[in-house]
Amino acid sequence: MAFLRLGPRRLRAGELRLRAGEVLVAAAALVWLAASQFQLAAHWAGIALLDHFGHGQATLPVAPGEPTLAYIGPGAGIALIGSFLTIFIALLSAFAALLVWPLRLIWRLIRGRHAYKYAQVPRVVILGLDGLDPELAEKFMDEGLLPNLQRLRDEGSFRRLGSTWPPLSPVAWSSFSTGANPGKHNVFDFLTRNPSDYRPTISSVRLREPRRKFKLGRYIIPLSKPEITLTRKSKPWWKVLSDAGIFSAVLRVPVTFPPDKFHGVQLSAMCVPDLRGSQGIFTHYVETGQEGATMDGDVGGDRIRVTRNGRAVESYLRGPVNTLRVDRPEMRLPFRVVSDGNGAAKMRLDGQEIHLPLNKYSEWVRFAFHPAPGIKVHGICQFLLKSFEPPFDLYCTPLHIDPHKPVMPISHPASYATYLAAKHGTFATLGLAEDTWSLSEKVLTEDEFLEQTYEIHAEREAMFFDTLRCVRQGAIACVFDTSDRVQHMFFRFFDEKHPALQPQERASHAPAFREMYKVMDDLVGRTLEAIGDETALLVMSDHGFKPFRRGVDLNAWLVANGYMVLKDGAKTASHPYLVDVDWSKTRAYAIGLAGIYINKKGREGQGIVAPGQEARDLLRELSRKLTGLRDDQTGEVAIHEAVLSADVYRGPYIDQGPDLLIGYNVGYRVSWDAAVGKAGTAVFEDNRKAWSGDHCVHPALVPGVLFSNMKLREEPVNIIDIAPTVLELFGLEKPAYMDGKSLLPAETE
Repeated sequence: MAFLRLGPRRLRAGELRLRAGEVLVAAAALVWLAASQFQLAAHWAGIALLDHFGHGQATLPVAPGEPTLAYIGPGAGIALIGSFLTIFIALLSAFAALLVWPLRLIWRLIRGRHAYKYAQVPRVVILGLDGLDPELAEKFMDEGLLPNLQRLRDEGSFRRLGSTWPPLSPVAWSSFSTGANPGKHNVFDFLTRNPSDYRPTISSVRLREPRRKFKLGRYIIPLSKPEITLTRKSKPWWKVLSDAGIFSAVLRVPVTFPPDKFHGVQLSAMCVPDLRGSQGIFTHYVETGQEGATMDGDVGGDRIRVTRNGRAVESYLRGPVNTLRVDRPEMRLPFRVVSDGNGAAKMRLDGQEIHLPLNKYSEWVRFAFHPAPGIKVHGICQFLLKSFEPPFDLYCTPLHIDPHKPVMPISHPASYATYLAAKHGTFATLGLAEDTWSLSEKVLTEDEFLEQTYEIHAEREAMFFDTLRCVRQGAIACVFDTSDRVQHMFFRFFDEKHPALQPQERASHAPAFREMYKVMDDLVGRTLEAIGDETALLVMSDHGFKPFRRGVDLNAWLVANGYMVLKDGAKTASHPYLVDVDWSKTRAYAIGLAGIYINKKGREGQGIVAPGQEARDLLRELSRKLTGLRDDQTGEVAIHEAVLSADVYRGPYIDQGPDLLIGYNVGYRVSWDAAVGKAGTAVFEDNRKAWSGDHCVHPALVPGVLFSNMKLREEPVNIIDIAPTVLELFGLEKPAYMDGKSLLPAETE
């Protein structure tokens, strides 16, 4: 731990050296882009230059293809390319980029020479281990299981890292990025609602179809691109660094879809959809049983019955709705699976032959749907053949966006995803890439889920260590989800009280926790070896973990206590998304994981609660009744504290989030039904799903971790403190909107 040389010192900015041949290659690719192979050419143009982003000072050309790329997404449609007008615009864009790029490069190099003048270190690396729990980390360190984290604790620093209200990943990571509380960054949950019609939406992304279209026969031709907007407010720390000329590489940090534009590279994470516009719908192909969705909502799976013809089985990939057609049909790709006689099989899909080994995942399979002549929507998936002989059993992952030819903006610059795919191979792009629902629905076994999870982990490791090798100056942040996913799905084997625990399975699966923490520790050890002594390292998690034994149906409680009224006097709301609610008589409702909204006049479409004193009185009444709410069956306190959001948040967006925040006690969380706007008859219910661990409790009960190879202040720390700390390490003052503080000692040597 020789990282002790803190203090202002001038650091020489790296320089980008491009050989003449490489410039010519990039120029040729841009011209080719404007001709016919528009998107592919853009990718290769980016690759020719991305190999030189290494010293943190590489300057990429303006991506000429961004205004005219093809997009597809949830309700967004597809922007048609290939017309003469599009090609003409692309040609002009490419020509302009070639003219502007040298000037931009020169400016970057001039500014780069002064960017690090007051930096205390040449490089800052943030290793995010989502959900790593401090209690478990301490337990395993004391057992000698985590030598690398123990080394950081002993020679550097270790703190319990305070999380956000609520301690949910999109909320916490948004506070990590911006250094601000949710009232300033506008992300309060996974889900939010449209106040005008109460319909739920993803909290961090707004999607809108192209505004200008015209009909041509059976096709609808968009004249503008769809709008995909990141709703997170406040500037993240990498954009603050960018303004100062400092390069950042941001890999899979949640709530970065669509990607930010800044001096650096970024690969988006949480909320990147699959090709069907959902957060991840798997497909289970079976020979017997009932067809259809396995659960409500936009996550889960489809069950499709196959057709057997002798030694062959036939079915199809379900694709997105074709928004270029007037009748909006579902796009499908047929496939045929033939046994090889040894248990394995071969699949014919989209003109290619794919080997399907028995009980082993296939390689990533690339394919394309064809919504209109000359238009392709590229995707990838993996198959797991569990049985060919009757009964046939085939699992297919959600259809990920193909990083080689992304149809949505999943990276900055647009070619960066393609660069990573070309260098490291095809990789998972879905925001929640590990298919937790397939395990909850018993389509995958625990071992099959772990195999998938660690394959995705290996993909991310390759990108991360390559970035460490290439980026010698600037900031690097990479988040690994493995720790979060394993704890979500395997806590039942670690908790003797869990209702989903199968005692006979505990012995075989309980070690998964320990093994996962060892994998994370090994990642930390190899990171320490790769960074050297002059790099500042922060290893952190956004929250900890607790068991999720019992669900609390907030809507059932609201109905029972007269705050929510259902249509026609019904006692239950069996449909998701609040469709059974009588809004003319309802004063409060719950949707999402965070808390309760009041049906406020002037905000909600059918609001009946007057803002001001009436609203405040209602919220205080709800807070008083819910705080300390006891589970009659177990005798335990289910809700630790219910607090008014106005007492917790500061900033202009407070009114966009829940009005009352529910801090659950250990073992409890909002029920599955209440989270999607249903209301049952029972307020409490056992959680018997594989998803058995969670962190949707009072934030004081689930702090994250913060390790560092530096000595940090001896005081309580919070996730909002990371951004100001990064800025100070580079000699920059924090912006006024940041709520956090730097964790560096007041005086450095």
